[in-house]
This record gives sequence, C-alpha cells and structure tokens, in this order.
Amino acid sequence: MSTLDPVLLFFLLGLAAGLLRSELRLPAAVYELVSMLLLLAIGLKGGIELARQPFGDLALQALAVMAMGVLLPLVAFPVLRFMGRFPRADAASVAAHYGSVSVGTYAVATTYFASRQIEFESHMPFLLAVLEIPAILVGILLARGFSRDMRIGTVAHEVFLGKGIVLLVGGLLIGWAAGPEGLTSVKPLFFDLFKGILALFLLEMGLIAAAQFGSLRQHGPFLVLFGIGMPLVSSVVGIALGLGLGLSLGGTAMLGILAASASYIAVPAAMRISVPEANPTLSLAASLGVTFPFNVLVGIPLYHAMATQAFALTGGLGS
Repeated sequence: MSTLDPVLLFFLLGLAAGLLRSELRLPAAVYELVSMLLLLAIGLKGGIELARQPFGDLALQALAVMAMGVLLPLVAFPVLRFMGRFPRADAASVAAHYGSVSVGTYAVATTYFASRQIEFESHMPFLLAVLEIPAILVGILLARGFSRDMRIGTVAHEVFLGKGIVLLVGGLLIGWAAGPEGLTSVKPLFFDLFKGILALFLLEMGLIAAAQFGSLRQHGPFLVLFGIGMPLVSSVVGIALGLGLGLSLGGTAMLGILAASASYIAVPAAMRISVPEANPTLSLAASLGVTFPFNVLVGIPLYHAMATQAFALTGGLGS
C-alpha cells in the first residue's frame, strides 16, 4: 500500500491549520532561514554535477528554456486579459508568475523522484535558475511597453540580484568550485537534512496557501480554473521541449514540472517594483492558493505520467 510522502503531509498539516485559523506559524526568521537553506541546497547539488557537463550542450538547453520562459507568459496574458477581463497590469503580473518557476515545487519533485528511483539530469537547478528571469522581463513589457516608467536599473537589480537568484546561482558556483569532496564538511546540513528542511518549508507554505483562499472566493472561479488549466498547458510545452532536447524520461518530466509551476518569490518582488499598480493578491491567490497545492498533491505524479506516455509514443525522440 502506497502512502503519502511525509513532506506532503507537512504541507497538508499547514493547509488544514490555516483553514481552521490555528495560531500555528513559523517565526519569520525561521522561515527566512529555511528558504535560504533550501535554495542553497538545491544549488549545491546542481553545482557538483554542473562541472561535468559540456558547456555547448548546457548553452543550447539554457537558450531553449529561456525561449519557453518567454512563450508561457505570452500564452497566459491574452487568456487573463480577454477571458478573465483582468486590467492590463494585473494580467501581465499574473502571466509573469506563470512563466517563471517555483523552487518549492522543484524541491518537492526531487523528493518524489528520489523515493521512486527516477533519475533526471543533474543540471536541472541550472535550468531552474535560467527559467526564473525571462518571464519577469516579458511581464514588465506586457504591462508597460517600452516606456520610460520601466526603471531598467532597479528592475535588473531586483531580477539578477534578488535573494532567490543570488542564493541559487551562488550555490551552483560553490558546488561547481568545491566538488563533492570539498562539500563533505557541510553535507550533514545541506544534503542529509534536506527533507527535514523541505518539510518545514512546506508547513509554512500550507499556512500561506490557506490564507489565499479568501481572495479566491472574492475573485470567483476564474482564478481556480486558470490556476489548474495553465499548469496543464505549460506542462505539455515543457514535456515537448524535454523530448526535443533529448532529455531522459526523468529530465523530461522535471522540465514539464518546472514549466507547470508558478513563481511566488522572485516575480512578486520584481512586479512590486516595476508594476506597482498590479494587485499582488490576484497573483498569489492563483499561484499559492491554487497552483502550488495542485502541483504538490496532484500535478507532479500527473506530469510524470504524461512524460512517460509521451516517451512511449515517441520513443524519446532525441534520447
């Protein structure tokens, strides 16, 4: 009999506690520390393997993933603008969230794959970092156009030097430079305790997701439909790209998961600076109130099954 992964049970605990209006809450400093450890751990793991990859192959994959990061918000924007009847700024902001990526979803997916001995390309954290950026720039352009109000310098600082990118890319570089032997002394904290760190992170994410349910009631069923429908469409794009790039079955499924996830860290910070008139509640209600729980509880195994079926039908194209 299969059981739910303990880290998912932590998420459900946080979700239930939030819906029942419990006083449970991680102290802000603890949540900040847990987030930092999670980002660094993912970066370090990817960095160890990054040095072993041919640069030419990585560059091609990075460009393809960046193109996907441009495409997805362009798909989401007209749906939000014309079907959801969102104001331009709100439609652009939500679209940017869904073109970017969720580190938390990736972390849950890694534990799901590990528990089932599913191998995937070890440089996925590098592609995750690459996917953070294009959608932010596209979202700003959709909201602003090429106007003087863009504040390019401020936006670039927030995008490229924001906490999430600095920790993730920094972890990649440290892992790349130190190698597995050099990281032995920090292995107990960043590698051995990874699932415990993730469990605490998901406990808080469950509480935050529950807090967004009020906004979902206020703005009607459209955000719920979009928060489920858009990841399904995006996952197909990610899986198709994985097949085209010749990734393994696990790598193809993981790229589908990355495409299907929605940002709730980097993009909100950038949108707050660049598109201050956008309502952040709409974006977070969709990404945290709908998409994150859907992906964590249902989406990850679903996208893996979709990738498996795609591999069976195509024979894994480039593999």
